[in-house]
Amino acid sequence: MYPIKRILVALDLTDMDVTLIQYAAFIAKNTPAEKIYFVNIIRNFHIPESVLKEFPGLMDTAIAERKEKMKAVVDAHFHAGEAILTRFKIQYLVKDGAPARKLLQMSQDSDIDLIIAGRKVSLEGSGVLVQRLARRAACNLLIVPEGSKPKIKTLLVPSDFSEHSKLALEATIQFAHRNPGIQIVVQNVYTVPPGYHYSGKTYQEFSAIMEKHARKDYKKFIREIDLMGQKIKDVYSLDENDNLMTDIYDKAIEINADGIVIGAKGRTAATALFLGSIAERAIQMNTRFPLLVIRPKGQNAGFLDFIMDI
Repeated sequence: MYPIKRILVALDLTDMDVTLIQYAAFIAKNTPAEKIYFVNIIRNFHIPESVLKEFPGLMDTAIAERKEKMKAVVDAHFHAGEAILTRFKIQYLVKDGAPARKLLQMSQDSDIDLIIAGRKVSLEGSGVLVQRLARRAACNLLIVPEGSKPKIKTLLVPSDFSEHSKLALEATIQFAHRNPGIQIVVQNVYTVPPGYHYSGKTYQEFSAIMEKHARKDYKKFIREIDLMGQKIKDVYSLDENDNLMTDIYDKAIEINADGIVIGAKGRTAATALFLGSIAERAIQMNTRFPLLVIRPKGQNAGFLDFIMDI
């Protein structure tokens, strides 16, 4: 897992910014972060040429005003500890255009390791932006619901024992190693396959068989991971309603999780991951828990997919 050194924070000059700035400070303090970009995208920033001729400094003034507003709220809420503030290089950027496209472009141009974006519930705005970022980002993405507080004591890592879920667990272990006291819970959601009754077993009996195999697979899976001295708790959930995300969500509530960490597959399988599957549903239905999507860096969409999606 690559280190988090460059962070991009998507601000929109609403109350959501306070939450994102506080999370940015928390993450920066507890990772090897070196540079933080606070970015505001203006969707419609076209000024007629005739107006610019009459008022040549209008655009520069508007951008400067936006930057000052961003800086004011960052100064008020970015508290990462005076001893390490000099470690960070903070930059304020104002761009115009389609927000998702601009953020994705900037994340690639600036070699970003983590994008932090908000998930609004009652505030003005929608969740379309984070869905598009999740589908197309070439790096990790932290989606923070409005009102969240930057506190991490328990992290839930859903796992199907695949390579991408291995990346998610390794990233969580690295974070916990830097920040002692975090409990990591790995959850496997298993199902009883159709046609189980042909085996002569009852539903309950076949469920026990599936759980037994899941526990066996977990032991093999965890042996291949450097735990860095961290203790991992493994839990197992039977999916009975054909909706894995509800099982994950229920477990997060049960253990009072401070966040959920999900691994994204490489770009070659992004459609399978994000369209109609667990990560897509996690983004759509989760309004309570910060969601960290771990992606192998650089495995983003091709140009044609990028244009079609955005």
